[in-house]
Amino acid sequence: MSDGALNMLGLAKKAGKLEIGLDSVTACVRQGRAELILCAADCGESARRACRHLAQDSGAALAELVYTKAQLGAMLGRGSPGVIALTDTGLADSLSKKLAGAYPDRYTQLSELMSRRAQKLNIGKGKRRMKNESNV
Repeated sequence: MSDGALNMLGLAKKAGKLEIGLDSVTACVRQGRAELILCAADCGESARRACRHLAQDSGAALAELVYTKAQLGAMLGRGSPGVIALTDTGLADSLSKKLAGAYPDRYTQLSELMSRRAQKLNIGKGKRRMKNESNV
């Protein structure tokens, strides 16, 4: 499993920026921390439907992965999770770019959305930084 996207998910987990499992993802969404909700390719229909509702209610991006629950579980060391969520915009942007690079027909639109969100966040941080520097 030397896939760059799976490696990125492992990195997100180590950084504490990944929620694993529907209950954890639901709590994360309700706290307003979810940036990107991901469903495994073989995720059940009820979990998939729940993810659609969570994404619609929160504004988080949603994507179905090409990876199975077994592949995600092997990379993340957690059984066979059907649903995960990234809580960091930059990591979500990086993951979507890796997915779009490997599967352009499937993930280009997601990559563009996450790039816009990351860029918007970086612009906001730049304004705050400039404002703070002018107060010094």
